[in-house]
Amino acid sequence: MVLEEKRIIGLPVTALPFAAQMAIILNWAKSWSSRYVCIANVHMLVEGYRDSNFALVLETSDLVTPDGMPLVWMLRLMGVCNQDRVAGLDVLIALCRQAPEEGISVFFLGSNAPTLEKIKVRLEQDFPDLTIAGMESLPFRRMSAEEDEALIHRLNISRCGIVFVALGCPKQEIWMSQHKNRVQAVMIGIGGAFPVYAGIHKRAPQLVRSLGFEWLYRLVQEPQRLWTRYGSTIPIFLWLAFKQFVMPNKHRTRQNQFGMTSDRATPPEM
Repeated sequence: MVLEEKRIIGLPVTALPFAAQMAIILNWAKSWSSRYVCIANVHMLVEGYRDSNFALVLETSDLVTPDGMPLVWMLRLMGVCNQDRVAGLDVLIALCRQAPEEGISVFFLGSNAPTLEKIKVRLEQDFPDLTIAGMESLPFRRMSAEEDEALIHRLNISRCGIVFVALGCPKQEIWMSQHKNRVQAVMIGIGGAFPVYAGIHKRAPQLVRSLGFEWLYRLVQEPQRLWTRYGSTIPIFLWLAFKQFVMPNKHRTRQNQFGMTSDRATPPEM
């Protein structure tokens, strides 16, 4: 399948229906292909716009899914009429449902031990046939080279096809980019989905999500953590999106602006 992508505020977003993106991930996972998937929302794209190093992480990823209705709406305005939202929690559930049918095991990496235990209990109820290759939290400090190599070894000998990574944005995306071609699995950064699936946070109702107000629902639950993030990213995104449609010829992609090519790319340090 050809991976079609569009540029939103100069950064790549995969323009394919939800089912097609899940099929691609499962196909990679069956052959233990080393790939990484970024679940992109407004915050992630604005981070990429601000930081050329992080933009490079997005440029060299294998999929950048449109999480959040603003990205979906922009893709539809660009002519991708059948574009679905491809959100982290939906990705987690869909892949855990389909992985047993393909003989694929999954690994959960990051977050913390209590959250992982809650996830495990729910997974055993929801997907009794799912093979969990491992669950492991990571230290908050930077890991030594020896610790990192040991972790890579544990992931690879587990023979998992998918690694769900929960380190928070942009840390998890940087980590995945640094471990491509080292971890022989599809790495997917879905940190925000872990506490929701574990039942620690509640997900917005479907109507709220479809109207594009899930960010407001999350803000009410975590005002201290999210107020600064939303205040510093949403206005910038709206302005950049407006410029992209009003002045398309003046809108330069990050790749052109920074002269980057993925063959020569070096992921940034964490």
